[in-house]
Amino acid sequence: MFQRLKAYLDSIHARDPAPRSRWEILIYPGVWALGFHRVAHWLYEAELFLLARMVNHTARFLTAIDIHPGAKIGRNFFIDHGFTVIGETAEIGNDVTIYQNVTLGGTNPTNGLRGKRHPTVRDKAIIGSGAQVIGPIIVGERARIGANAVVTDDVPDGATMIGMKARSTLMPVEEYVREFIPYGTPCNEPCEADMTRVEALEQQLAEMRLELAALSKATPAPAPAPAPAPARKARGGVRA
Repeated sequence: MFQRLKAYLDSIHARDPAPRSRWEILIYPGVWALGFHRVAHWLYEAELFLLARMVNHTARFLTAIDIHPGAKIGRNFFIDHGFTVIGETAEIGNDVTIYQNVTLGGTNPTNGLRGKRHPTVRDKAIIGSGAQVIGPIIVGERARIGANAVVTDDVPDGATMIGMKARSTLMPVEEYVREFIPYGTPCNEPCEADMTRVEALEQQLAEMRLELAALSKATPAPAPAPAPAPARKARGGVRA
């Protein structure tokens, strides 16, 4: 048990260089939230739903992290900072990292039936801060979801999702094989997959401005219009 806890704390330290010791990691709210969830999920599986909910609400009060007791979570799951919501039918694989203010939310079934309503996040995926992952979709292995992205469709393995609504940018193989990218966002690269069109438009705009400036210099200024002649008074007198 202690070896598993040690390995878990070391896996967090590998993704977060801020703590100076395992003791510091041990007081992380994400670590406590996961510990509470293990107990709540055990009670949920035993169909002790009220007790499971009580543990869940206690954890939410203490950590500001809301994990439904029904959610299935694998090994080495790390929630950095907190303020995260994970729904009942969410499934999370091994070595997944989630940053603050993330929602793994569900869709409301129109037929009123319970069932799979929340995302499935596969191994080694990273979900950046503020991301909203909604519905019974699959986030592929080693996928990255950028900060504040809104994801409502399946995410391929190794893809990076950015924007609202999120779109996929294919990840180079050298990025795919890396163990970890903080916040799921490759900060050394532009967020747009192809900036050549934007750069071409900016170049055309600059050329048009130069042409207009040259035309304005080459065109002579129009001569001023002659002043109108003063009106002549009519001659004549008024007879008494």
